[in-house]
Amino acid sequence: MGNADSKLHFRKAVVQLTTKTQPVEASDDVFWDQFWVDSSTTVQDVFALVPAAEIRAVREESPSNLATLCYKAVERLVRGADSGCPSEKERQTVLNCTRLLTRILPYIFEDADWRGFFWSTIPGRAGHLDRDADDEGRPLAESLLLAIADLLFCPDFTIQSHKKSSPDTADDIRAIDSCEYIWEAGVGFAQAPPLNYVHDLNRTELLKLLLTCFSEAMYLPPSAENKVLNPWISFFCSTDNRHALPLFTSLLNVVCAYDPVGYGIPYNHLLFSDYREQLVEQAVQILIVTLEHEAGSAASAALQALDPSTCPSAEEEHEPGGPDNLFVNYLSRIHREEDLSFVLKGLARLLNNPLIQTYLPRSTKKIQFHQELLILFWKFCDFNKKFLFFVLKSSDVLDMLIPILFYLNDARADQSRLGLMHIGVFILLLLSGERNFGVRLNKPYALRVPMDIPVFTGTHADLLIVIFHKIISSGHQRLQPLFDCLLTIIVNISPYLKSLSMVAANKLLHLLEAFSTPWFLFSSLQNHHLVFFLLEVCNNIIQYQFDGNFNLVYAIIRKRNVFHQLANLPSDTASIQRALQKKKRTGISRTNSVENESMEGSRPAVPAEPGTLKASLEATPGIDKITEKSQVSQDGTMITVPHLDSPHTSKSSSAARASDSESERDHEVNRTQSEPARSRLSSVSSTAAWSANSDWVSSWKAKLPLQTIMRLLQVLVPQVEKICIDKGLTDESEILKFLQHGTLVGLLPVPHPILIRKYQANAGTAMWFRTYIWGVIYLRNVDPPIWYDTDIRLFEIQRI
Repeated sequence: MGNADSKLHFRKAVVQLTTKTQPVEASDDVFWDQFWVDSSTTVQDVFALVPAAEIRAVREESPSNLATLCYKAVERLVRGADSGCPSEKERQTVLNCTRLLTRILPYIFEDADWRGFFWSTIPGRAGHLDRDADDEGRPLAESLLLAIADLLFCPDFTIQSHKKSSPDTADDIRAIDSCEYIWEAGVGFAQAPPLNYVHDLNRTELLKLLLTCFSEAMYLPPSAENKVLNPWISFFCSTDNRHALPLFTSLLNVVCAYDPVGYGIPYNHLLFSDYREQLVEQAVQILIVTLEHEAGSAASAALQALDPSTCPSAEEEHEPGGPDNLFVNYLSRIHREEDLSFVLKGLARLLNNPLIQTYLPRSTKKIQFHQELLILFWKFCDFNKKFLFFVLKSSDVLDMLIPILFYLNDARADQSRLGLMHIGVFILLLLSGERNFGVRLNKPYALRVPMDIPVFTGTHADLLIVIFHKIISSGHQRLQPLFDCLLTIIVNISPYLKSLSMVAANKLLHLLEAFSTPWFLFSSLQNHHLVFFLLEVCNNIIQYQFDGNFNLVYAIIRKRNVFHQLANLPSDTASIQRALQKKKRTGISRTNSVENESMEGSRPAVPAEPGTLKASLEATPGIDKITEKSQVSQDGTMITVPHLDSPHTSKSSSAARASDSESERDHEVNRTQSEPARSRLSSVSSTAAWSANSDWVSSWKAKLPLQTIMRLLQVLVPQVEKICIDKGLTDESEILKFLQHGTLVGLLPVPHPILIRKYQANAGTAMWFRTYIWGVIYLRNVDPPIWYDTDIRLFEIQRI
């Protein structure tokens, strides 16, 4: 009964606030205390009892009352932080204020006139409010953020008190060294505090409010200019926040130490609530939002300049010269082997969790926050080069690769998971720029994670190629802008692949066959680049890994007509028109690609359920915008190849002639077209303004890198035909045995230098990531639905 009374009391206060036409004095504590002192409402209650329409009505009709409500709620949080919340009543008041502010803030952000309210020194239109002497001249936003930080290290509220007896006094709260109260063992902290579910729940609520403060970014339209910093994040991650280091470490350790399977008792997640999981979700979301590149590339340059061998430990205080964002600063300087291992093993354990197979259906808990984990892994690789080298120096990288490939394969038919496809591909593109990644992929693939792909025996490289083929040949239409990235990854790893399986070799040749049909080549300005990529893969393997790759050589010999047709591609106007008229299909032909049985226990990739919500994404930046070429020298070091300002490909042949063969192979393309216009396999020509012509075809056809493959065919085809006739062979295995012992030493052209296209961050990718991250956070926070039905500007929410 008490709870029902409490809700009624709270609802009455809300109604009073919305119906009062006169401003309520800030000093009228009897009125304002109704919102937080006497009630014990849950966060779900607050969202139900404070409707959106009423918040907007107060904002428009009695703005001073809304201003006073916000100010009084912040004041109570500051008071709670100063006193250390010694009583249960004070803790309840702090939680009530936290829930109310979480509800109201999005409606402050959606109105441009109100957005500066929290940053005004005298709170907005409520100039008559009293302020604490300590906080004189401090904007309301800063007082709020500092109070949240203090409350996250408040004994007996969010941390275990080290005192055995009486509650800590206010003096102790101010003097507390929060580095001794880090929430979990891991990076820079050895002791694991005892689990306390009440503390976890209180931390989760405070982090939800913090995330809501940071969400102002959602209400600003996307802009390529990455110069506007989020003031909430900038202040919270600055030296003004004395808890920045212990909080960063607490968030990171809570995430990386979490084990959803627990003690391995089947169905344990159905027997009791896991409050730690809710905390882990909020912690990882706070991390991915705060770890933002700063304006310009100064921060990035500062990170690159840090020599990993001389890195100070993350526990050391912020030094000048590094990024101003302390979370980025601390992350970039984690360098001890045991810390790097703790982070990598933690992320790998969580990402592999949905792949765990048991004999009891649904008996183990499956986490849902894999997108946030992938973003966090991405940030680690991007900001901390020491971590990237650590990931690649052993086979541990394969523990990350398998779940990424699993998610890519599983999401390929689901348009609501387009962002997941992008982050997975971007991570693999980043890793593929390092030689060690290609080398690690030669490890045999022995795990049998059920995936909707043909059964094969081979290496992790084979697994990657088979899944990429599946994405290209049976994914949905909106994945087409990713084809360049997928093939670039294969190009980057190709010089290091010792022995492709027959299944993977056939998949590569099937892609080449599909992409080199005349109608496909002539139907879009960029389609021929895919053929250049695949020819480069074949050339790299033939030139650098010929000995073990007899399966690929055999596949090339069997499909030799594809290469001859490419060499003799007609470029006269009549042939181009004929080819385009033939084009009736919209998709890559599945013919000539025999699909074997899928793995046992796998389920097919399925489209999203109708009505599924998804957040819109920025256009995918072109491959030429997000990579830079590096040439591998004799001693294995990388030399950056200068970026040639070749003219964009256009219908005039002069533009194509101006770019040399390397820059043509580097796929300089005009990326200004809209995404639908770039749709590679659409049923009409990609743009009305452009159409294939003879000069354009001739300009790139002359640069097709076919010499190495033609020489191989010239030498080996007569030998294979002779053996077949002489020995009456019809058995593939005998031909493969011959090819296995064959050699082309001295017969091939001089090997070309290995070219690697390394991922390069820029303003376009920064904006893409910001949009994607906030879209994920919007869709994942549904209980309560913090931002639902507010005027979001950063992206659109669409129904499938």
